[in-house]
Amino acid sequence: MNNTVTIVGAGLAGSEAALDLAARGIAVRLIEMRPDHPTAVHHTGDAAELVCSNSLKSTKPDSAAGLLKEELSVLGSPLIEAAKRHSVAAGGALAVDRVRFARDVTAQIQAHPLIALERREATDVASLADGSDAIVLASGPLTSDALSSSLMALTGRDALAFYDAAAPVVMADSIDYEKVFRQSRYEDAAFGGDYLNAPFAKEEYEAFIEALLGAERVIAKDFETRELFQACQPIEEIARAGRDAPRFGTLKPVGLTDPRTGRRPWAALQLRAEDAHGASYNLVGFQTNLTFPEQRRVFRMIPGLEEAEFARYGVMHRNTFIDAPQLLDAGNRLATPQAEEVGVPVYVVGQLAGTEGYCEAIRSGLHGALAVAADLKGIALPPLPTETVYGALLAYATDPATEDYQPMHVNFGLMAPLDPPVRNKRARYQAYADRANAALAEYRAALAEAGLLP
Repeated sequence: MNNTVTIVGAGLAGSEAALDLAARGIAVRLIEMRPDHPTAVHHTGDAAELVCSNSLKSTKPDSAAGLLKEELSVLGSPLIEAAKRHSVAAGGALAVDRVRFARDVTAQIQAHPLIALERREATDVASLADGSDAIVLASGPLTSDALSSSLMALTGRDALAFYDAAAPVVMADSIDYEKVFRQSRYEDAAFGGDYLNAPFAKEEYEAFIEALLGAERVIAKDFETRELFQACQPIEEIARAGRDAPRFGTLKPVGLTDPRTGRRPWAALQLRAEDAHGASYNLVGFQTNLTFPEQRRVFRMIPGLEEAEFARYGVMHRNTFIDAPQLLDAGNRLATPQAEEVGVPVYVVGQLAGTEGYCEAIRSGLHGALAVAADLKGIALPPLPTETVYGALLAYATDPATEDYQPMHVNFGLMAPLDPPVRNKRARYQAYADRANAALAEYRAALAEAGLLP
């Protein structure tokens, strides 16, 4: 097959798509503007750099996030295998050493003879058609203004946007281990755990919330709920909804026992290892819009972090995504008259397509690669079963009946009800998982029969 596909963006979705297409014998021109044109949150020019958190979420086989990882593994995702190679302890979640993970993916891309990595900014979609048989836009939520304008011309409408935030990271040797304790939720503290926990007494918590609410913000506005992606709301916005709100969310003490008191703390912050050596820790769920000096002042009020040194401060940025239900078909192909005029098919994958989450971005890149490969072979892409978690998300995200579209993670709420219904929650989730795995096996067989597996 003598085809060339141009991919814009070497993030999770773009890197996955590039490696998947190359594995199928398709040449790839991968365009990445970093490091010459940095973004507000990236620190390197590496492919697949994680900027918000180092956690890829749950690995539980009866959870939606766990099922998504199973899809990626069964379909041969190179990125999910890289994530497993560079995993760090995170209880029941898959978290990675983000530096090693990104370097691994970058090395795979640079070593593949069918992938040409170009370090430049792509500013015009139509100009990418020259020498290409298809275009895949995977430029992510921080798509440059120039490329965003070009894409909007192809959609015939304005971009949608929401605000996203990243949590701070502190150096491990600056934590006061006399005040924090190691334990995963619902595990005996005597046996340790994958998380450090900073316990608040009631008075400490109330003083912290008071300082948090009065701290100076980078973007000085009270956000409307619709402007903030729910999974990445800044901690100060959560507190603004109610002073006890963090205690029932990010700072919930449920399942934890402070070994110093033998009781559950009033509130607790969990810290997760950021790298394989445990040299730094991520403040779990502490996305923030506070200025850097205020983060240093306020977050040092957290017990055990009084002398914390920040390896990275939290940041907040504006994310861009398209109205996928009105613009994309089930193969993530841009279906507008303006896009047809480009001369080659244009696909949009990853967070730019409005699927939220690291593994969702990887899976979107894989799905886009399959759609492109099928198109170039002149065959129909086997339909992705809606009984799978990504199939359910894709059906929602490309259904023209979906209104007021917002980025979405995989979740059981998007899946068709069980017939007959299962009342017990644990049994219901297991039934969803059994149904999803059976559908996934059939889908993989259909891909193999169509000649779409490498």
